[in-house]
Amino acid sequence: MPADSSAPSGDPRRGPTFTERARRAQLVAVTVDLIARHGYQRCSLQRIADAAGITKAAVIYHFTSKDAVIRAAYSSVIASLTEQVGAAVESARTPAAAVEAYLRAMLGHMAANPSHVRVIVEALDGQNDTGIEDRRSPARWQPLAALIDAAAAAGEYRPDVDSRVLAIILGGAVDAVVAETLADPTFDLVAATGAVLAIADTARPQ
Repeated sequence: MPADSSAPSGDPRRGPTFTERARRAQLVAVTVDLIARHGYQRCSLQRIADAAGITKAAVIYHFTSKDAVIRAAYSSVIASLTEQVGAAVESARTPAAAVEAYLRAMLGHMAANPSHVRVIVEALDGQNDTGIEDRRSPARWQPLAALIDAAAAAGEYRPDVDSRVLAIILGGAVDAVVAETLADPTFDLVAATGAVLAIADTARPQ
């Protein structure tokens, strides 16, 4: 059994081979799908192995435990979300447009990838001891707060806007509308984006 929960067994001095990377990517993709359809509790190593068409021992070669696979699936989902949001922010022409781009990309990505939403929710559920850090920490609101500060410095937002408070409110709004899509699959997350953007617009000068 490998000593590191996220690295394949074998010689620790060498990196994973192309085949090993491909297998790990397959296992992560399978796990994302299983969590989305069945939830964390019903996503076992055996079920992951069956879905991937390999043995449980082969899964354990790459990941020491179910939670190790869950953490890898969560990291993959967050990396995909971060990449899309980051690209949208980078292409924004003004600081205020960057705030809007951040929110649109965040909600747009989740609307297009409901399985990713389920993985994030299940991974952060307090009843599931996955060892994943709660994203409601300062790391969650600080990037958006920095964008809000930049918009205020550019005169596009009021100078007295409290970036931390606004970032937390906007983050809570994003969480709320995304959570509603899990409770009601017919909920229009795209339409709800306009309401979230309207909250950000309250920071503009009157």
